[in-house]
Amino acid sequence: MKPLHPSPELDVAALADGIKRGVARAIARGITIVERGGASARRLLEQIYSAGGRARIIGFTGAPGAGKSTLVDQVALSLRRRGYRVAIIAVDPTSPFTGGAILGDRIRMAGIVEDPTVFVRSMATRGALGGLARATFDAIAVLDAAQIDVILLETVGVGQVEVDVVRMVDSCVVVLVPGMGDAVQAFKAGILEIGDVFVLNKSDREGAELLARDMRLLLSLEQRREGAWEQPLIRTVATSGEGVEMLVDRLQGHTEFLAISGEGRARRSAIVRAGLLRIITDEIAASIVGGEAALLEDLVVQCAERKTDVYTAAARLRAQWVAGEFFGGG
Repeated sequence: MKPLHPSPELDVAALADGIKRGVARAIARGITIVERGGASARRLLEQIYSAGGRARIIGFTGAPGAGKSTLVDQVALSLRRRGYRVAIIAVDPTSPFTGGAILGDRIRMAGIVEDPTVFVRSMATRGALGGLARATFDAIAVLDAAQIDVILLETVGVGQVEVDVVRMVDSCVVVLVPGMGDAVQAFKAGILEIGDVFVLNKSDREGAELLARDMRLLLSLEQRREGAWEQPLIRTVATSGEGVEMLVDRLQGHTEFLAISGEGRARRSAIVRAGLLRIITDEIAASIVGGEAALLEDLVVQCAERKTDVYTAAARLRAQWVAGEFFGGG
């Protein structure tokens, strides 16, 4: 039985044109499509990809409660005052039980709510490691094609796997806050190794001076090659905007360093490389699951009962995928 109101066929060319002209509704629909994936997403990305390449991508990462959303809000306001067109992607954690997400970042981004020129999109991690939604790479491509100048990517604070953020951004801001563990422990977690700019937010709180001292000491001990970028430590109070202009200035300085040193091109290549590997990994996994689910489940049972090991099972799946026995394989 046919539906009474069938969905209209997606006009990919018209949608791509709207995205490239910066139409907000087209951008929103485009991101929804790439989040869902499939043939429509692929066709859309094929048509808009060449229009991108100019947007600057800045990632914000740090522990939950560090004030990242408020800080991103203030940075967006500063960038708008400087004449830049800004978009924000805020990645929210997904419940491992229901699959739902809070998607509440806009509550803490009151400053840019009244600015219709700032595009804000919340995305759920959907179980992806590293605090990043699986579709983040494609969503960035949509915003880049829409002639956005700066894309601010805020990730959930999930600890060591948060370092994956560096694979998608030109500049990485690590946000720290007093009272949430010392700087040495943060270094042990590995999260500080990815920072281009460090922010001590809520710096009016007790313990800020001690944390700032420890951070400066640890950063001074870091071994850098000659001519490398020296990561600054900026103190901010995001709720009042204190220190935000200095942060934006330092981020601009990092952009200039990337261009002069040539590191910017290397970072862009790394971003593309990570995106390609993600696509390949996802497509192989999808083709295995969709092509021969019975074999997959049989191997799962065999591994669970210790009748075979996971490496032998993986080798069997890989061999059949290479042979083209799964849908989409070969």
